[in-house]
Amino acid sequence: MNFQSKSIIAALCAAAISSVVLAPMASAEAPGVSVATGTVVSSEPLPRDLWIPGTVDATRFTYWTIGSDGSPALSSGAYYVPAGPAPEGGWPVIAWAHGTTGLDDSCAPSLVGPGLPERDYPYLGRWLAEGYAVVATDYVGLGTPGLMPYLDGKVEAHSVVDSVKAARALDSSISKRWAVVGQSQGGGAAITTARYATEYGGDSLDYRGGVGTGVPANIELVFLPAGPGFPPIALGGGLTSYALYILAGLREAHPEIDVNSYLTPLGREQVDLAEKLCAADLEDASKKLVLGDVLSRPLNEIPNFYGLLNDYMGVPTSGYDRPIFIGQGLLDVDVPAPSALSLVAALVANGEPVTFKAYNTDHSGALIESQADTIPFVANLFR
Repeated sequence: MNFQSKSIIAALCAAAISSVVLAPMASAEAPGVSVATGTVVSSEPLPRDLWIPGTVDATRFTYWTIGSDGSPALSSGAYYVPAGPAPEGGWPVIAWAHGTTGLDDSCAPSLVGPGLPERDYPYLGRWLAEGYAVVATDYVGLGTPGLMPYLDGKVEAHSVVDSVKAARALDSSISKRWAVVGQSQGGGAAITTARYATEYGGDSLDYRGGVGTGVPANIELVFLPAGPGFPPIALGGGLTSYALYILAGLREAHPEIDVNSYLTPLGREQVDLAEKLCAADLEDASKKLVLGDVLSRPLNEIPNFYGLLNDYMGVPTSGYDRPIFIGQGLLDVDVPAPSALSLVAALVANGEPVTFKAYNTDHSGALIESQADTIPFVANLFR
């Protein structure tokens, strides 16, 4: 472990939450899956205005992966190849798990670029400059039929793993050796992918490790007391829009719980809106919304509500077979520091191979500042 100070260790101990082991999801060979995951459905050149700086070739593609119900589902993504001749064995891969952009197809990064291009393009360009190909999934339902089940970690993990398979099928210069890196929504996706990467990838890939920054861990705990009148005040557009996306994702992934029956007319209107608006627009539209006005009855009336939420969006706290790095901004208001601290405490308690570092900055700042640590961390994974 590489902690910044003894005070961080104390904070981890204070914030520790009992470990919850997620039930394993069906593998790529699960019943009902009739098509090989990672199979390419279509591909086309990516428009040059969507290229990461330093790219010499980029392709958008669609491919088969697995959805929330364990059945085949389409996902889309793009891959970017750096300059120069590929090394022996091909370009090692950074699988990029993107942060929140929205649920509508118009929000898919492979169609419109990243949600924060001024942050993400330079960040991803650094990985290209270090000699990695970048493979970036949109996740199931974002840019493809259906709705993306927001924060469904195991579905995101399948999308990430299978995007690497698909990219390799399209470009022989891309290596089977890969690591996953993600921020915010993608931070949770990256760390969950790290837990399942070897299982989902099988012998066709050589998974090395993962990096997550701004990881939304234990967010499911926030929903346990949610109901009419709680929370009683507006929380701001950022946190409110995340909550609406989560409700929309649950409604998509778990139709059996009838999320609409827990929503007021205003709530149904707002969750419907969350399916249509990309992140910046939904955040702006949600600034004054009170989440307590969205719910008609307590969410904890849903049978086994915590278990369902934890299986849907909980970040695993055990079972990692390769090293992981978690970075957290101490000034982060999108994913407050106790979220990551509680996750890391559980990982440490379980003896998992985690390196943690905190940064005196905010949500996006942690992504940028962490590269000074994550670039050598990832380089060591490939040695």
